[in-house]
Amino acid sequence: MFETFKEEIQVVFERDPAARSVPETVLTCPGFQAILMHRFNHWLWNKGLFLLARVSAHLVRFFTGIEIHPGARIGRRFFIDHGMGIVIGETSEIGDDCSIYHGVTLGGTTWQKGKRHPTLENNVVIGAGAKILGPITIGAGARIGCNAVVVKDVPAGATVVGVPGHVVVKKNGEERAAQREAMAKKIGFEAYAERKDMPDPIQNALDSILDHMHKVDEEISELKDRLKKP
Repeated sequence: MFETFKEEIQVVFERDPAARSVPETVLTCPGFQAILMHRFNHWLWNKGLFLLARVSAHLVRFFTGIEIHPGARIGRRFFIDHGMGIVIGETSEIGDDCSIYHGVTLGGTTWQKGKRHPTLENNVVIGAGAKILGPITIGAGARIGCNAVVVKDVPAGATVVGVPGHVVVKKNGEERAAQREAMAKKIGFEAYAERKDMPDPIQNALDSILDHMHKVDEEISELKDRLKKP
């Protein structure tokens, strides 16, 4: 238990630049308090002390604004930043080294018994206000953008944005990005005022236009070469 306590403290210092001291973290960090109490509540739940576990979780919700059902299975080094308004349902499963922000819901979409909440694999990050609904799986290393609503499985390493959530795909890696940048310069337009991998729907539309223009440019060059031949 002491090792778990140390690990949870270390996670806060690694992922929250506002953390300054251990006493401050223990006394004022609701995410740390909620996850530590959940470890205890989950132990009670597994021992069959369902009412006691639910009452304890209810008190934690009252003091922290974070609602974690004691039946939820949460891995190591789980980090909650800010925390207000987080809801984690009974059959949720969260892997190691995951992070979630305030307003996130891991919710169900059915009243049927059994698995009805999401599974997060290792190293998943969920932005503020996102809703992950149903017995879906969020693959390892995936990123869910703020306020996204996700109702389908997400592949490992993907970034999801929007309502409904859709995967932002980086096509053909750096080669395609270099082609887009070259085309943008050719037509006198700077397409990358932001980060090149920014999951922005407008940027995605511009990328599609640049991809099409690059293809047309290649076809025109090919036609010119053919016309030059005797």
